[in-house]
Amino acid sequence: MADATQTALTVGLPTLAVLIGILVNNSRLSDLRGYMESRFSAMDRHMDSQFSAVATRFNVVDARFDNMDRQIDTRFSATDQLFQERLRRVEEVVDARLSRIEAELHIK
Repeated sequence: MADATQTALTVGLPTLAVLIGILVNNSRLSDLRGYMESRFSAMDRHMDSQFSAVATRFNVVDARFDNMDRQIDTRFSATDQLFQERLRRVEEVVDARLSRIEAELHIK
């Protein structure tokens, strides 16, 4: 072999091997990227479905809290009304007693 041919093969073959390695590696990386994108897409769909289920649960719990809040408001208003009625009765009793005392002592 001539020196020029030997030099060309000595420089060319490793360069060609490196280029082939880069191309194979690049295609493997592209395959890996496609695989990872499909997995992430599947995970996104799964998380979205889970999120909608959780959001539904939160809506149910929120509705229960709203219902409980209305019930508590109703009970407080009923208790307030009962307290006002009893206070009115006490005022009437105290007023009647005071009127009787004033009548007995001839005050007024």
